[in-house]
Amino acid sequence: MSTSTNPRVLVAGGGIAGNAVALQLLRAGIATTVVERAAAPRPGGQAVDLRGPSREVAERMGLMPGIRKHQLHELGMNLVDREGRDIYRMPAEMFDGKGAVAEIEITRGDLNDVLLEQLASVAARLDYRYGDWIETLDQDETGVAVGFACGRSERYDLVIGADGVHSATRKLAFGPEEQFSTYLGGYMSFFTMPTPANAEPGWMTMHVRPGASVGVRADADPATSKAIITLRLDQDPQLRRDPAAQKQRIREMLADAGWLAPQVLAAMDSATDFYFDELERVDMPNLSTGRVTLLGDAGFCGSPMTGMGTAMALVGAYILGGEIAATPGDLRGALARYEAAVTPFLDKAKELPGGGIKMMVPNSEFGVRAGQLIGKLMTTRIMKPVMMKMLDKTEDYVLPTY
Repeated sequence: MSTSTNPRVLVAGGGIAGNAVALQLLRAGIATTVVERAAAPRPGGQAVDLRGPSREVAERMGLMPGIRKHQLHELGMNLVDREGRDIYRMPAEMFDGKGAVAEIEITRGDLNDVLLEQLASVAARLDYRYGDWIETLDQDETGVAVGFACGRSERYDLVIGADGVHSATRKLAFGPEEQFSTYLGGYMSFFTMPTPANAEPGWMTMHVRPGASVGVRADADPATSKAIITLRLDQDPQLRRDPAAQKQRIREMLADAGWLAPQVLAAMDSATDFYFDELERVDMPNLSTGRVTLLGDAGFCGSPMTGMGTAMALVGAYILGGEIAATPGDLRGALARYEAAVTPFLDKAKELPGGGIKMMVPNSEFGVRAGQLIGKLMTTRIMKPVMMKMLDKTEDYVLPTY
């Protein structure tokens, strides 16, 4: 598969992965179109971190000055009982910035704004369209004919699907989501709420009860915080795309949770950014088929439990953009090198913490108590070498240089 030395590239999805790869391509002089289903950039979102290879990507792409402007001031993570009393604390510096809270934390929306600011500086070759998405794909040896929701039809040399875990691009090019996704035993919900008066500034505070956990985390605005809820449930198709049913299930499972749960539940209905979705892992046999390739959660979601979603998005975007720019006239070779280079990183980044959701959210009171004891042990000095080895799972990955 060869093409001209100045290919036309379409990126589906204006999130971190899509905007990062578009920035790489545009800087290399490659004409790029981005389509984003939302009508405007999505603000806010949960805090994401930069560590190891993803921090190196941010440095190389010149994103760090913007990131520093929006960096959250977080001190660490602590676990509390139903009365709000500490069970254990994990300060950010405890594991050299590699623990639950990293040295560099930023909200997802702010990181995306940093990318959009950089895109604006190379806008001459950028075609950015909000409120549109791909509806049909028809590819052959010379390109991909794309039909958009707006009714327009256009032809591209390459299509990059960066449209999330429920990727429409992946479904059109590879097949139904069910072929590639694995349900991991639960659901997560996030939303913005007023900062509780008794919330400890700078700390991500969590409380675990049988079958569910609830947490409050610092936001960019001190007046607001992010609620974090995890539910351990069998997969329930009735919950998909039904916010009323989702909120009812959350109320049921946190009804007597204690701590700040009543305030979290009270804020849930008025939240304008309520998010609820299955915890699932996406594993693709190949990241590319012909002239369509996948990036970010669309191709390699490990679920929020890994804490590596942003890292995988940035590292994948950096490598994909770099390989395309290296041989724009040989897209087949570029896509093959992209997959070969990124797969060793993904294999480590997608690993779940020991025990997965069963360890994070036990179903019994005994399991909760056992988890607390394990957590206390993890924060002792004697366990630091073991913990550092577990947390360094991607630190030895050698990032390609472009």
